[in-house]
Amino acid sequence: MKSKVEIYDTTLRDGSQGEGVSFSVSDKLRIADRLDRFGVHYIEGGWPGSNPKDIEFFAKAQRRKFKNAQLAAFGSTRRKGIAVENDEQVRLLLDAKTPVVTIFGKTSLLHVREVLRCTPDENLAMIGDTVRYLRDHGKVVIYDAEHCFDGYKLDADYALATWQAAERAGASWIVLCDTNGGCVPSEVSLATEYAVTKLRCRVGIHTHDDIGLGVANALASVSAGARQVQGTINGYGERTGNCNLVTAIPCLQIKMGFDLMSPSALRQLKDVSQYVDEIANLRHSPRQPWVGSSAFAHKGGTHVNAVQKLASSYEHVNPEVVGNSRNILVSDLSGRSNILMKAESLGFSLDESKPEVRAILQQVKELEHGGFEFEAAEASLALLIRGSLAGKSEGHFRVEGYHVSTRGDAQGSTCEATVKVRVGDFVHHTVAEGDGPVNAMDGALRSALMKSFPALSKVGLSDYKVRILDAVAGTAAKTRVLITSTDGTHEWGTVGVSGNIIEASLQALVDSMEYALSFPPRMKSIAKRTKKGGPA
Repeated sequence: MKSKVEIYDTTLRDGSQGEGVSFSVSDKLRIADRLDRFGVHYIEGGWPGSNPKDIEFFAKAQRRKFKNAQLAAFGSTRRKGIAVENDEQVRLLLDAKTPVVTIFGKTSLLHVREVLRCTPDENLAMIGDTVRYLRDHGKVVIYDAEHCFDGYKLDADYALATWQAAERAGASWIVLCDTNGGCVPSEVSLATEYAVTKLRCRVGIHTHDDIGLGVANALASVSAGARQVQGTINGYGERTGNCNLVTAIPCLQIKMGFDLMSPSALRQLKDVSQYVDEIANLRHSPRQPWVGSSAFAHKGGTHVNAVQKLASSYEHVNPEVVGNSRNILVSDLSGRSNILMKAESLGFSLDESKPEVRAILQQVKELEHGGFEFEAAEASLALLIRGSLAGKSEGHFRVEGYHVSTRGDAQGSTCEATVKVRVGDFVHHTVAEGDGPVNAMDGALRSALMKSFPALSKVGLSDYKVRILDAVAGTAAKTRVLITSTDGTHEWGTVGVSGNIIEASLQALVDSMEYALSFPPRMKSIAKRTKKGGPA
């Protein structure tokens, strides 16, 4: 039987601390849902004691049911000189109402004396008191031993004493943290072996990538006995980042033979990687191992010739096991499995032998070549698939014209949008003002449609992102707009691309409204509606 390794994802907490990474509450909820469907074991939602955004996230996450993952709140041991029941940040950890709480504490005597400015015994009491208090309140407690390897090298006996303090108090996991990211695999292996032999509870590993060894150190620790790996999607994190789970997961499962998730879940890896990049508004790295577009690309003539005869000659695995594809294939078969998997997740049942699948694939390829990206715009993709299967692209309404203008004075500026919308035989012509052109357009479009579809009063925008494509083109560059909408309970993403940011925004807005009308309140029963033909 293969040994089980559990994945602890901290993209929403540690990952969000990376330069250029910022998640809204809506972003965090969507990513958490996607990670749960992917099959990670733990999702660390944030630090409720550090900012109002994380408090709001946990309040909203309490209303969600996760099928695969356990949600964890993150915090620290109690402060020195304060009883644990009187520590405000510990109280907020309980208020988050997560089944799992992860706390960190000091391992290194240097940090105990110079950072905490307390005695070694007081640090041990802080660790034990906090773990015990959380366990007494019914929490599964994971203890992150901060600066673990630095502390182990400085004084192994004291490092062990901190781990044992957490273990005696009831911690389910002791996680060894290479907080500075400066260790090499041999150091990590040695300390992990020591911890595994001295502790009765399970041991995990948390690494950073400061010297480019975040993944290598995590693999070394697992080889030495660790059975939990903490990291982030795409390696987001402080400084140069955390252990990249997108690389670590297939290495552990495919190369090292550990049991992490089902093969069908592993085939979602590329999709998950792109999804999180798109939500973070970051360009997906083509050279990322396993999932990048270059990971299985073959350009050299000798390579191409050999791969066409025997794929394994220049490919270490079949790219499909992680949801990727071989770039030298230019037939309609290239990427078909990705479309089938994505369509199935949206509720469509497609027959790969039917010509509709080929047409959908070709349309997606052409749109993506033009700058569209559907990883975080599932609603736009669902509308595209529905239109292809129904043999038409028209929906509940059609925008026949629009105009946006701005007027300003010394007190500021106001935008005004006019929209002409046809619904069947009726034409609605409305005007709205807004804080900006997109806000005004959204108001005008919503006002027009609510005359025929009052249910749209519940639909609103929860997030709006803009990315400039081919920036070298200057002011002539294309713009991609990603909009997240909500009906108060569910969220969906839509996308628009144009050389005109207003036009791109309108495309995404139209898709958002059409999706709300076509698949209320979410994507279930899409296939049933499609078989009947036309909008639901």
